[in-house]
Amino acid sequence: MKVQEIRELIKLVDQSNIEEFVFESEGSKVKMKKNTGVTYSVVKDVQEEAPKVEAAPVQIEKTEVKPAVQEVPAPEAPKVVENAENLHKITSPMVGTFYQSPSPDADVYVKPGSKVSDETVVCIVEAMKLFNEIEAEVEGEIVEILVKDGQLVEYGQPLFLVKPL
Repeated sequence: MKVQEIRELIKLVDQSNIEEFVFESEGSKVKMKKNTGVTYSVVKDVQEEAPKVEAAPVQIEKTEVKPAVQEVPAPEAPKVVENAENLHKITSPMVGTFYQSPSPDADVYVKPGSKVSDETVVCIVEAMKLFNEIEAEVEGEIVEILVKDGQLVEYGQPLFLVKPL
C-alpha cells in the first residue's frame, strides 16, 4: 500500500460518519480511529515508510442561539360608537376579498364622514376573479369602516356602520 492511498483513506474516513476503520491487504494493516484528538496509525510493513499522521483536535465552538423576537403590535381596541343600535350595518353579500377602491392607485370609494345614498358604491368584494360592487342601500353618513383593505370577508360580515338620515 502506498502513502498516497493511505492519505486518500484518511480523507474518506475523516469525511464519513464512521469512528473506526481497519484495512488489511497483502500483509499490511491500516487502522484508523476518530476521537476528539484523532490519531491515524499504520501498522506493519508498507512499500514506503509511512509516517504516523496525527490530526489536530477539532475545536467546536458552542454558540448560543437566541430565538428571534418579533414585536407584534397590540390589536387595536374596537372603537366605541355611540348609539350603535341606531346605526345601519352594510354587510358582505358573499365570501371574498374586500377592496376600498376600484384599483390600488385610485381613491377609496368612501371614508368615515362620507355621505352616501342608497345607490352609492361603498366597496368591492372580489370573489373568484369577479369584482362585485357593493352599494350602501341606505341614505346616510359612513361612521366606521369595520374591515381593512385586502381583508378576506365572510357572507353576512359587517363592512360599514352608517348613520341613517
